[in-house]
Amino acid sequence: MMQLSDEQLEALTRTELIALVKELLTTVQQLQSRVAELETEVRQLRTPPPTSRNSSPPPSRDPKSNLSSRGRKRVGAKPGHERAVRALVEKPDQIIEAAVEQCSQCQADLRGVAPRAVVRRQLTELPPVTPVVIETREHEVVCPQCQSVQRGLLPEALAAGRQFGPRLGATVLYLKQEQHLSYERLAEVCQELFGVAISAGGINCLRQRAGTAAQPVAAEIGRQVARSAIIGSDETSARVQGRNWWQWVFRSEAGVYHTIAPTRSAQVITAFMGECRAECWVCDCFSAQLKAPAEHFQLCLAHQLRDVQRLIEARPHLCWAMEMQSLFREAIHLWKRVADLTLNGYLRRVMELEARLDRLLERRVKGAEAKRLRQRYVEHREHLFTFLHFPGVPPDNNACERALRPSVIHRKVTNGFRSEWGAQAYAAVLTVTETAKHQGRRVFEALLDLMGAPILHFLAPQNS
Repeated sequence: MMQLSDEQLEALTRTELIALVKELLTTVQQLQSRVAELETEVRQLRTPPPTSRNSSPPPSRDPKSNLSSRGRKRVGAKPGHERAVRALVEKPDQIIEAAVEQCSQCQADLRGVAPRAVVRRQLTELPPVTPVVIETREHEVVCPQCQSVQRGLLPEALAAGRQFGPRLGATVLYLKQEQHLSYERLAEVCQELFGVAISAGGINCLRQRAGTAAQPVAAEIGRQVARSAIIGSDETSARVQGRNWWQWVFRSEAGVYHTIAPTRSAQVITAFMGECRAECWVCDCFSAQLKAPAEHFQLCLAHQLRDVQRLIEARPHLCWAMEMQSLFREAIHLWKRVADLTLNGYLRRVMELEARLDRLLERRVKGAEAKRLRQRYVEHREHLFTFLHFPGVPPDNNACERALRPSVIHRKVTNGFRSEWGAQAYAAVLTVTETAKHQGRRVFEALLDLMGAPILHFLAPQNS
C-alpha cells in the first residue's frame, strides 16, 4: 500500500476514505492472523521435546548426541568399586588335578611335596543338546468272548494327542513369550540348538495348550490381587484383530494380573474388582484409574516429576516448578529412609512437607502449563502424599510400568494378536510368569507347570 501525505488524505472523498479504511481493516486482520501463527510456532519451539526425563517415552527414544574425544566417559569400574568375582560351584561335575612333578630350575623330584596352595578355576560348558523320543504303542486286542476291540491304556502323561514333551514345550513358550522370537526365528533356534524340527503350527499348538492351562491359574491370581489392600494399576495399548484394544495390569503383593480389553474405561476395573474394595490405589492421573473402588489413592510421583521437569526446561526461571520438584524428591527420600528415623522425627518431617505443599499450592503462577499443573495438584491434593501416611504404599507406579514393558516389546515384534482368544491366552500366561517373577520363582519353572506332567522318568531303566 502506497504512502499518502496529509494533503492527499484531506483531498480524498468520503467514498474513497471508506474504501481505504476497509482495505486497512483487511490488512490488519491478515497481520493479526499471521502474528497468532508465529506466536504458536514460537511456543512450540520453546516447549522442550518429550524425553524420558520430562515425559513418558523410554530412554531408548531420547535423542543421542555425538561424544567428542574430550567428552568421553571413563571406561571401567568407578573408584572404590569392589571387584566382583564369579562364585565357584561347590560340587563340580569334573575335577582335573594339575600336580607338580619336577622343579623346572634344578630338576628335583617334587611329587612327594605337599602343595602350599591350590589355585582353583572353573569352566562352565553346555553339553551337546540332543532330543529324546519316547514312542508309545497301544495294543489293540479283539476279545474272543464278545468280539469287542480293547486298547491298552497309556499313562496320563503320555496320552494321545501330545507330540512334544513339557520341557520342550516350556522352552518354546519361554522363547516365544519372554524373548519375543518370531515363529520363523523360533523354529530356526529349535532346529539349530536342539535338533528339533517344529513348524509354526506346532509352536501355535504349544501356545494354545499353555494358554488353556494358564486361564484358571491366572483367574485365581486375579482374585487374590483384587482382595489385596494396596493395588497398583496401569494400561497400555494393544492390537487385537486389527483394532486398538488396551492391556491392563493390576499389581499387589499377592501377584501381577494382566488382562486385555477392548476399552480403556473404568468398567475394566469394576469388572476386575467385583465386590472387593482396596484400601489404597496407586495409579497415574488417568480419570478411569481414579474411579477405582478404593478408600485412598496415591498419584504416581514419577509421572509428576517428569511433568514438572518439562515445565522447568520450558521455563528455567520458574521458582514454583523447581520448589515443587524439590518437594516431591524430598518426600520420596523421606519415604526411603523411614527406618532410620524415630517415629516423632518422621512425623515432624511429614508435617513440614505437607505444610510446604499447601503453601506452594496457594501461590499464584503464570503461564498456561504452570497453571494446569497447579490446578491438577489442587484437585488431587489428598492423593499426593498418601504414601507418607500408609505403610506399604509406594510413591510411584513404576512397578506396573515395568510389568507392562514386555507387552510393549511383544506388540512391536508381533504387531498384535490375530484373535481375541490369542490375546487373552497371552495375558493369562503373562500373569503366571510375572507373578512367578514377583514371588522370586524362575519363569521357566512356572511355564513347565503349565505344560503337563513330566515324562523323562519313563526313560529310567525300570521303565524300559
